[in-house]
Amino acid sequence: MHRQVEKTLSSWKNDPNRYPLLVRGARQVGKSYSIEQFGKQAFENLVTINFEFQPQLKSCFTTLDPIDIINKIQILLGQEVHAGKTLLFLDEIQECPQAIMSLRYFKEKCPEQAVIGAGSLLEFALKKEGLHIPVGRIQFLHIAPLSFSEFLEALGHQKILEYLTSYQLANEIDNDIHLQCLELLRLYLILGGMPAILNAYFENHDLMKCSYIQTSLLQTFRADFGKYANTPIHKYLEKVFDAAPRLVGQRIKYVSIDTNMKSRDIKNAIDMLALAEVIHPIYHSVATGLPLGAEVNEKKFKLSFLDVGLMQNSCGLNSRLSMESNFIQINSGAVAEQFVGQELLAYANSYQQKQLFFWARDKKNSQAEVDYIIDIDSKIIPIEVKSGKTGRLKSLKLFMDEKKSDFGVRISQDKLTFSNQILSIPLYMIEQIPRLVKSL
Repeated sequence: MHRQVEKTLSSWKNDPNRYPLLVRGARQVGKSYSIEQFGKQAFENLVTINFEFQPQLKSCFTTLDPIDIINKIQILLGQEVHAGKTLLFLDEIQECPQAIMSLRYFKEKCPEQAVIGAGSLLEFALKKEGLHIPVGRIQFLHIAPLSFSEFLEALGHQKILEYLTSYQLANEIDNDIHLQCLELLRLYLILGGMPAILNAYFENHDLMKCSYIQTSLLQTFRADFGKYANTPIHKYLEKVFDAAPRLVGQRIKYVSIDTNMKSRDIKNAIDMLALAEVIHPIYHSVATGLPLGAEVNEKKFKLSFLDVGLMQNSCGLNSRLSMESNFIQINSGAVAEQFVGQELLAYANSYQQKQLFFWARDKKNSQAEVDYIIDIDSKIIPIEVKSGKTGRLKSLKLFMDEKKSDFGVRISQDKLTFSNQILSIPLYMIEQIPRLVKSL
């Protein structure tokens, strides 16, 4: 499967002021596969160390000197490492905190050597060891599950991608193409963007087998709890992990997760799962200026799950998504809201920590809520997700009036239109939002 991150990695390789790269993301999103594919294609040779499978190689990092490290690797692995020709890939790097600390010295003492580290649960490993990521000497890259556009490409629908990428507002989307895109979207909502599930589907198109793998992946994430929390905390992590998929689209109240647990313990579990990137908090922002994160109220938040396929599997929505004609309305539109949030994260700048925000007014006689707010070219753009075919967009228009917005975005299953300062975008064209907004 081709991943968009490969283009980012190519740009990184060709940058004359290249920094060592630390790739972050939840488990099973395809970090290792993408880096190894890139290493094989872009370099003369690839040298991989996996600290989970090769713990004995941690001894190479008893020193922080890159020259000593490389010499030890060459001796122990019997492989040559040549600056400018070899990609040194340190996988599951969280298992060797000293390797993380060594990255800064590659930049300072061996800048021509291309080195990438990758791993999940990095923050937990560093906290446990009392170390700090060497900010300013390394570059960070975030990888998410496959986006809908990557999914289309993997299925061989390049022509549809080209059509959507070049489509202009002045035209009208062909109805047959529109319906086909919605059916492909339905399939994506069932499968999600986790590579293991998609590989299984591409092999035999067996949705039941894919469902079993989704269930297995959810168990894998539960098994990880022991890697970043002691046993007494596991019950809180399990509660939040099980509740998060069904609470997508709702304001989070701790009592909605468990009435018998202390808010402090639930909050701690949410923070841990967010660090693991299994869930993504969506914080309330006043949205009076940029950056949006400067004016957040962390007491008001919603949650997005890692992946829409895993989310609907956890909620038991597989059969409904497969059979119901108006599948976007399933679970009161929570699946659609999860999908939109996941897409916004997937297309965000991969070099930056990805965040989601929403806006709300909670006045007694004037309540309103906008599902997402983003910024494009220093303009704050409100986004409303409409699961049904009807909707007055009252909250969206209230936001636009209050913040003097030039326009707002409505995301639904309807075709692309622009009317009364509302850009209506079909769910399958979220990637095109920046391009279309800039054309207005």
